[in-house]
Amino acid sequence: MSASSATLAAPASPQAKRSADGVIGRRVIAHAVWHALLWLVVANVVGVILAAMLLLPGINTALAPLTYGRWMPVHMNLQLYGWCSLPLVAFLLHVYGGRRQPAATWVSSVLWLWSAALTVGCVSWLSGQTSGKLFLDWTGYSRILFPLALLGLWALLARSFWHQCQTEAHNKWIKLTKTIGLILLLLVPVLIYIASSPMIYPPINPDTGGPTGASQLESTLVIIAILLLLPFGIAQRRPTPSRTIRYAWIIFAVECLLCLALGRADVSHHKPAQWVSLASLLVWMPLTPAYYAAFQWHRNTRLWRAAFLCWWIVLIPTGWALFLPGVLDHFKFTDGLVAHSLLAMAGFVSSLLIFVLVQLMEDDGWIFTGKNSFYLWQLSVAAYVAIMFYAGWIEGFHPAFSMVPGSLRDGLYLARLGLGVLILIASAIWFKDSFSLFREIESSNAPTERT
Repeated sequence: MSASSATLAAPASPQAKRSADGVIGRRVIAHAVWHALLWLVVANVVGVILAAMLLLPGINTALAPLTYGRWMPVHMNLQLYGWCSLPLVAFLLHVYGGRRQPAATWVSSVLWLWSAALTVGCVSWLSGQTSGKLFLDWTGYSRILFPLALLGLWALLARSFWHQCQTEAHNKWIKLTKTIGLILLLLVPVLIYIASSPMIYPPINPDTGGPTGASQLESTLVIIAILLLLPFGIAQRRPTPSRTIRYAWIIFAVECLLCLALGRADVSHHKPAQWVSLASLLVWMPLTPAYYAAFQWHRNTRLWRAAFLCWWIVLIPTGWALFLPGVLDHFKFTDGLVAHSLLAMAGFVSSLLIFVLVQLMEDDGWIFTGKNSFYLWQLSVAAYVAIMFYAGWIEGFHPAFSMVPGSLRDGLYLARLGLGVLILIASAIWFKDSFSLFREIESSNAPTERT
């Protein structure tokens, strides 16, 4: 055997293996980011179409039968199951060892299956097939395919976790926590399939047709649970002891008991127990920033960490105020609730998701740290929210305001359309940069440097 062939046959050095593993891990997260941004851009394009339809109703006639009612579930479901869900998939891949072989080989297939399920869903919704339930519009083939995509992800996580347990030492409590997490994740596709049935509905506020205070408390506690768990999967605690973490979990447990005590009956927001119980969430305004300050974060997360915490501090009191008797009666069925939904999704949730992605990507998170795209997104969302709150306030006094063309109405809706285009441009910048990131990763032989 020649010297050159012997060199080729020699096993890779530990340093080379770490380098290869680092590139694989970066590629896994980059794939998840690419799919998430793809659906964000598509959903934002649909959002611009919807805004144009509201400003110029004749577009509905031109596109019939693809009218406003068919595009709306596409927009909302792609935002939730595309943009909002795939960053959490990246988080789960990181936690359960999906960034390493052998699981990393199958990540791309799982992500494409997820995107295929969303594509089938879009075809279904544009064809007029829907359960009529907000964010649970899965019907026909899509009702089968999307849970299958979730099961595919679960199988990948389970296989990766099993391999992780065989090859790495684990604290028994961490292992137990991850095992419980896997069991709970297995329930998700089953619950989505069942909940998509048009025969099942949650408790309803009889005075508005919307959710009860107990339902809103329950859904918010799910978000808080995610907020409390996220740092343990992607960050290290600061050396200085902090009691905030312990207090936060105690308060969370107490509020869960409160939620159980409220029950699941159809109850009006005029019942004091409903809006008083929601007031318990106000404690999270100062508590959440203090909780996140107890962990160490990558330097690239600074902007997005500040953004999601600011949106959170605005979201909680405004959400509670909008549920109060008299206030909700004024804003129900108006653009004011559209404003608060955008505040929640485009403001808080999107900022939180990008913060998580940047923490996972470390130095690769540069695609989100450009100040131009950051401020373009944040300021456009803030202006959009303000305009829609103003429109909703007027609409509460004059219910026909949003339906009858007029100079003020048309001016607000034109501004809404323009801001939607700016939000789309910001997301398109990130999507474009994700291609550059792929090229950078493929040409790199060294893992990113931690700080």
